[in-house]
Amino acid sequence: MVEQLKRLRTGIQGLDALLKGGLVVGASYIVQGHPGSGKTILANQLACNHAREGGRVLVATLLSESHERLFQYLSTLSFFDRQQVGDTIQFVSAFDTLEQDGLEAVVRLLRQEIARHQASLLIVDGLLNARTRATTSLDTKKFVSELQGHAAFAGCTVMLLTSARLEEGSPEHTMVDGVVELSEHLVGNTAVRHVQLRKTRGSAALSGRHECLIGEDGLQVFPRLESLYSHPSQPGGQTLDKVGTGVPDLDRMLGGGLAQGSVSLLMGPSGVGKTALGIAFLAASSRESPGLHFGFYETPARLRLKAQALGLGLGELERSGAVQLCWQPTTEGLLDQVGARLLEQVQASGAKRVVIDSLGAFGRLALDPPRLNAFFRALAGELRARDVTVLLTWEMRDIFGAEITAPAPDLSSIVDNLVLLRLAELEARLHRVLSIVKVRDSDHDPSLQALYLGAQGITLRPAFEGAAGVLSGTAVPQGDR
Repeated sequence: MVEQLKRLRTGIQGLDALLKGGLVVGASYIVQGHPGSGKTILANQLACNHAREGGRVLVATLLSESHERLFQYLSTLSFFDRQQVGDTIQFVSAFDTLEQDGLEAVVRLLRQEIARHQASLLIVDGLLNARTRATTSLDTKKFVSELQGHAAFAGCTVMLLTSARLEEGSPEHTMVDGVVELSEHLVGNTAVRHVQLRKTRGSAALSGRHECLIGEDGLQVFPRLESLYSHPSQPGGQTLDKVGTGVPDLDRMLGGGLAQGSVSLLMGPSGVGKTALGIAFLAASSRESPGLHFGFYETPARLRLKAQALGLGLGELERSGAVQLCWQPTTEGLLDQVGARLLEQVQASGAKRVVIDSLGAFGRLALDPPRLNAFFRALAGELRARDVTVLLTWEMRDIFGAEITAPAPDLSSIVDNLVLLRLAELEARLHRVLSIVKVRDSDHDPSLQALYLGAQGITLRPAFEGAAGVLSGTAVPQGDR
């Protein structure tokens, strides 16, 4: 039987996910990063969270900065509770001891303080200063080893902070059980923070770089969705039930509706009716099968107006809890942050119908566009696993033309159903055209349909039987070719 290591939760949800539950109790870690990368915030956030969970924390600084100045900065962050200081969190300055008496004296001081305060977590800020006082690399190893030994004997987890970017072969790296690296990079004009677990001895972890933010609540970590959900969190439903689209004519073409737990994509240019079809799908929600609209461009107020114009009022559904409208502006947010928010909204609302309008907004948030395919695959897989029927939209750039651009490579393998919407000009009139390109594991009507939007809702009618070139945007009667 595999033994499960006891964990010390950091209380930083995304970081605990990276660490597969938290720090290993009794282990030692280095947190490294340049000044301003967030090391001190992470450490003190961990300290406050651990104290709230009943732990006792000793924070030792090897820096010349006063604790009072540190408290002034921390007081601007929601996690900091000044009443914990001197009670469950003890701060001690070892700077003078280091300067006057050296590393061995620092070890003696910290051993005494760990015992006196019965600390279950030791944080040492200023490892770089200790390194500069070491005569040889062996002295550095001895310092870290003795700290580890005393802490482990007391059942205390150790976190060492340093502003140096230590390499894998450095004395400190070889001694500790884990290394957490914080960094900041410029992508265009945008500064983006990352966290990476460079070493996790004897423990599973999510590898690679993950985006993070520092705000008034402290550090927030957003694991890469394709890493967090490389395997869906649950098996998902195994039924062949159909879910209505809210448009009877479209249900007829689909053989009764969409498969429950499927992912469908509506592709088309602006103004062709994608949002309207999403509203109709949402309006078919119920308290037993709630719906969620996760949109980037239409505010909830505008969606209500559009629904009213189609005779599909959402007000009563919202009041009963059957529908929730969630707006995510495209001017802010990180890709994985927004993906996590979507899944949180699905979990909180119990949604079984989800409209995401549109995939293109995720593309604008992606700082590394090549990973979009893996991101969409993980997102779609997790929603399927939660037995959610999903309707996605994608706005094509060209209003007219035969070329069709997909939002990500191999998109067809990600979605179960693909519906193409185009605008076509025929006999000096502009028409909305709907065609079902793909339905996985089910027969469907492939004929071109004219799409009509009005106060009575959405209807489809067979059309263009005597015309050619409809999907190119310029239809001509076949007799004129």
